[in-house]
Amino acid sequence: MRHLIALFGLLIATLGPAQGATLAENNEAMYRLMMEKRGVTSGQIAAIRKILNSSGMAGQGNPAVTRHPMTPEQAAARVPGDPYQYYRNAEFERICGRKYMAPLYDPATQKPSDAKVCVDMFEYPNVPMAYPVTWISAREAALVCAAEGKRMGDAHEWEGAAAGALLEPDYRFDLGTPQAMRAAHNAKWGPTRSWTYGPQWQRGICAQNSSKSPSCNGGSWSGCGSNTYPVGAFPKCVSGLGVYDLEGNAAEHMNLPLRPDQMASRGSKTLGVTEMKGSWFIWDKIRAHQEWARWRAPFWHGSKVMSTASHRNYHLGFRCFRDVR
Repeated sequence: MRHLIALFGLLIATLGPAQGATLAENNEAMYRLMMEKRGVTSGQIAAIRKILNSSGMAGQGNPAVTRHPMTPEQAAARVPGDPYQYYRNAEFERICGRKYMAPLYDPATQKPSDAKVCVDMFEYPNVPMAYPVTWISAREAALVCAAEGKRMGDAHEWEGAAAGALLEPDYRFDLGTPQAMRAAHNAKWGPTRSWTYGPQWQRGICAQNSSKSPSCNGGSWSGCGSNTYPVGAFPKCVSGLGVYDLEGNAAEHMNLPLRPDQMASRGSKTLGVTEMKGSWFIWDKIRAHQEWARWRAPFWHGSKVMSTASHRNYHLGFRCFRDVR
């Protein structure tokens, strides 16, 4: 009975985008959840609301065409007990100072308490059982993270979270272009590639078995639904550092620095160019390109991160990072 009561409370709190609701109404429900479950302040929400409202598209998908393959209550049934408690980690919270964040470090030489940076455990809004935010540009993602006192992550930080070990940056700044830097990086890590959950790619482990909208004609707002799963619906889709959904669900914005002074991890606000990490929600059906933990993508939709024209689409989201010392 106690579990049923807790589950009922969960369903009330995490009802997904409502049938017939507008994007703005769905976003307001998401903000309430962020305040209740993560402790995001009303001032922070006001700043985030302004960013998303100015976008006109950023949220959990166009409600007119989005058809999520799993409800929050179905996702909750896949998690032992109360998902909000299941995914909390007291040690991580002491280190990171926030709920649902994980410290990044190298387990071969360090302890969690040695971490200098933490990452959201889930795709934004970083609340278990919520659908990820999509249709957000790289610039808007960086601004939302800043509104919470966090930041966008550098490519090597995301890769470390996925591979289970944060290593020193290996950017080949001397090569000059994103394409040349990518080729050198992938050549270095290709022979030892792995995925968040192990050394072999597998179907069914992550949120990758959804489908594109029948009306999706390449990427339009009116035709392409963000047919994502609730974050945390796949408890086995977790890296060795305790970070979830790095593969599947939404792909994620990242910062690829082209010079040392563009590294977010060194305090830069200038940032480099857009990098898109992780596969997305159809991956079990269609593997459109390579993808593994430390893989760097071609310079797709390339722009500066902080450009007002930076890319957005229906399966592209983000997660935030936070410096802790």
